[in-house]
Amino acid sequence: MIQRKLRNIATPRLERGFLGEGHQAARVVGGGNFEDTDPFIVLMDDQLDLPGGAPVGGPHPHAGFETVTLVLEGDGQHWETGSFELMTAGKGIVHTEEITAKMRMRILQLWLTLPPEKRWTEPFFQSIKAESVPAKQMEKAEIKVYSGASNGLTSPVINQTPLTVVDVVLGPEGRFTQEVPATYTGFIYVIEGAVWGGGERVVKGQVAWLDAPRQAGMTELVLIAGAAGARLVYYAGEPQRAPIVSYGPFIADTRADIPRLYHEYNRGRMGHVNDLPETQIVHYG
Repeated sequence: MIQRKLRNIATPRLERGFLGEGHQAARVVGGGNFEDTDPFIVLMDDQLDLPGGAPVGGPHPHAGFETVTLVLEGDGQHWETGSFELMTAGKGIVHTEEITAKMRMRILQLWLTLPPEKRWTEPFFQSIKAESVPAKQMEKAEIKVYSGASNGLTSPVINQTPLTVVDVVLGPEGRFTQEVPATYTGFIYVIEGAVWGGGERVVKGQVAWLDAPRQAGMTELVLIAGAAGARLVYYAGEPQRAPIVSYGPFIADTRADIPRLYHEYNRGRMGHVNDLPETQIVHYG
């Protein structure tokens, strides 16, 4: 089987986040050519240590894509460590992220493009609690499969855009292998330690992309941890090969869609995620 190599290794820079004091964020994916990262639009590593007090954040809309949220460190209240959410914004949805209490939290939030024929689909929300995530303990390795499949495990999460998300913890010199369709775009983000893959070393805080083989069929990614072990999150998805227009909280087909979406939001035509009917919400566990 063809071995996937790692390329374009980078170290995203932590900067002051939009929530102000106590919010740092690193842009892990995004800001470049979407054709190279398709179906991944943006991935932010949000690290919060908020002092509490006046509200920060608030209600805001999304449309035309999906948000994929993995909680690396929860706040002990509303956000549970190890939980996962996938919100299909589709034709438009409003959600609220308003914080007033003192809190510490870290999340990875991905913007994932939708297939063109599903860009304006009905909104849909899925969440999975930490204890319900398919997990497997192997020799010097533990994996949790949040989306897609890995090493005999399959997540219950329903995907519009085929997506694999695996949280991988490796002991010293532990090994992780993952089958990947040759056509998929993929990357790893190292949370702790260091790993080797295809002759390249990737360390804490770095992102590395899988190369693009010319052959069709299945390929394989092999990662081996350093002497201190490692933790990483693996993402892979099927490119949709459709142009997008990104503006503010919206992803669209054309620039003409943007004023239409703002018009619908400003006139209250986008419902709130908390008000979705039961047929459009799934909680696993």
